[in-house]
Amino acid sequence: MHQFIDRQTTEIKDEAFYGDRVIKFIYSKARETPSVMYNILNSRRLCKFLGFFYFDSFIGSKITRTKEFMEKIGIDYSECLENPYLLDTPRKIFERKICYWEKRPMPDDEGIVVSPCDSRALVGSLMRTSLIQIKDKFFQYEELIGADKKDWFDAFRDGDFAIFRLTPDKYHYNHMPVSGGVLDIYEIEGGYHSCNPEVTITLCNPYSKNKRVITIFDTDIENGSHVGLVAMIEIVALLIGDIVQCYSDERYDNPQKIKKGIFLKKGQPKSLFRPGSSTVILLFQRDRIAFSSDLIKNIFNNEAKSVFSKAFNMPFVETDVKVRSPIGTAINRKKT
Repeated sequence: MHQFIDRQTTEIKDEAFYGDRVIKFIYSKARETPSVMYNILNSRRLCKFLGFFYFDSFIGSKITRTKEFMEKIGIDYSECLENPYLLDTPRKIFERKICYWEKRPMPDDEGIVVSPCDSRALVGSLMRTSLIQIKDKFFQYEELIGADKKDWFDAFRDGDFAIFRLTPDKYHYNHMPVSGGVLDIYEIEGGYHSCNPEVTITLCNPYSKNKRVITIFDTDIENGSHVGLVAMIEIVALLIGDIVQCYSDERYDNPQKIKKGIFLKKGQPKSLFRPGSSTVILLFQRDRIAFSSDLIKNIFNNEAKSVFSKAFNMPFVETDVKVRSPIGTAINRKKT
């Protein structure tokens, strides 16, 4: 059992896993060590095949009982931009657009950092003396951002981070958590390991092993969020074949690729995971963000039965957050 805390109601809820049998088969104990079979199972080719099987084929939908699963987890179709009756395949459901400008209001204060996605969230620190120094449980910092990226490696040293784990029922557009200019965007090749909690514990550090796209923002500029440099790391996973960069200034209109030098507004759509579930990590510089108190408090909840808590022998609980909802506030703001 894996549980999380619903941020709106503060209730403890159970997480339903999609494709759990297949994932457990792939990551069975017989395949915990690297092998030819193990590498094949986590290759891009197999990822694309499984993605088609689960999300596009009629047979896959029947075998995996997609319709029943979607009804069970309770997707709110009233948020959808398109007519819900047109969402007749798993892929269309997972890549749905929502009326976020109406359904997901955002705080007016530019210094408030918001969630980039609908997800289960954890916050932490890269400082070893912090009570929420949990990075080594999920990723190796140097490997995550690329050891050859010395400027960014130094910039975020001893900083803070937030992990956002998407589940298959979630809305799969990622939105801008801050306003700022793009300093860099690059891709790091890697595998397609699942980000299922049990697999995360078994595999160890999948977030820094999987293929990922990293975007670096400078927010200490005019109309920026004044929270320093921010790294947004979008990570593929099993069944995720692609991350499409499709930033829009207004709703979903005129999507554009992201390149150095452009300004991106907080709360706007930035990219799309295709399809399934995956992870976004935000990195912040030291002493530039104060995370929301409820996110920190929920980590140490003693009542929720989390896979992470069991593995680490300490309370370690995620909070369910909505895209564009507050996750922290800028501190030590610099004038421009």
